[in-house]
Amino acid sequence: MKDLASRLTGRVQLSTDGLRWYHDAVDHAFGIDVDFAQIVKMFGNAAADPSAAVRYSPAKITGVIKEVIRGNPDEKHISTSYVERQNLTMRMSMRRFTRLTNAFSKKVENHMASIALHFAHYNFCRIHGTLRDTPAMEARLTDHVWSLEELVGLLDRRSAVAA
Repeated sequence: MKDLASRLTGRVQLSTDGLRWYHDAVDHAFGIDVDFAQIVKMFGNAAADPSAAVRYSPAKITGVIKEVIRGNPDEKHISTSYVERQNLTMRMSMRRFTRLTNAFSKKVENHMASIALHFAHYNFCRIHGTLRDTPAMEARLTDHVWSLEELVGLLDRRSAVAA
């Protein structure tokens, strides 16, 4: 949370799920300079059917409560949909985030490198249908779609600088 706060400027609106630990984390990272709300989802009882289709399916959502924790968040923007979509994209793109597989990272350094590579590709190399550009082009961080060779070339440059 502190890393997130260090990357943002000005007052932000932050939405999280109902995990109680977010209260302290947001307090320590942002202090009072944040519009913070939580979305608490209530789930129905798990079905008694022991089949795999039911066992690995999410429980049915029976209700949602949006709770303002601090500041003045805009009610229509209290949502975790964007981060949930990003998490799905990550799980679909990297096997290490797919449940019930053995494609996990044995070292945290490898895990972090895999995530960094995913986000670099996602933001600089992949054209997004709704943008018709890459997110990096839309943010004016670059003027072209990066090739995989350019992305991998960053590793060569970093290695040369470290040497």
